[in-house]
Amino acid sequence: MKTRTLGILAVTIFVALIATSAALSRGPALASTAGNAAPPEPANAQLPVRTATGETRPTNLQQLLELFRSSDNSFKVRAINSALKLTSEEAQKFWPVYQQYEKAQQGQMDRRIALIKEFVALSNEGKINNENANRLSGEWLKLEEDRVETWKKYYQEISKAVSPLRGAQFLQVENQLAILMDLNIAGAMPAVKGSK
Repeated sequence: MKTRTLGILAVTIFVALIATSAALSRGPALASTAGNAAPPEPANAQLPVRTATGETRPTNLQQLLELFRSSDNSFKVRAINSALKLTSEEAQKFWPVYQQYEKAQQGQMDRRIALIKEFVALSNEGKINNENANRLSGEWLKLEEDRVETWKKYYQEISKAVSPLRGAQFLQVENQLAILMDLNIAGAMPAVKGSK
């Protein structure tokens, strides 16, 4: 069983890394901006990040955020298909529930993107003080709680619609993809430093 689990993890991460690399090399963001009140940012928008020496440099953080925000994450579908190997009967029950899950995740991802953009802006302006650090940390922890609550809800729904085994596999794959997303984003984020 451990070998199968490691194989699923390796395939999931491999597929996601290839898709991430390919999407970032294409340039345009995958996310739809229809219905937004504000005009969309350019697809190749870069968030400036302050380096250890104090200079600012562009990063592909915006592209990473948009890639993981996309509701058309074909690499996620491939990873799930590869890991779960659903029968056609299971797929007919699984995918409608998963699409509901993706819609629920969309709002959380929008909040996560806004919070990351705010953190980067405050960091670049040297405005990370105790008040901002406390507020941003509280909002980040709430996002993490919401992620877990959403996983719990959809684990139950997939377990009921398909089976508890498929629900557990869903959790495993989603956790692996979340780790991948978090690591990619964290690697592009500036360190938390207090204002002077």
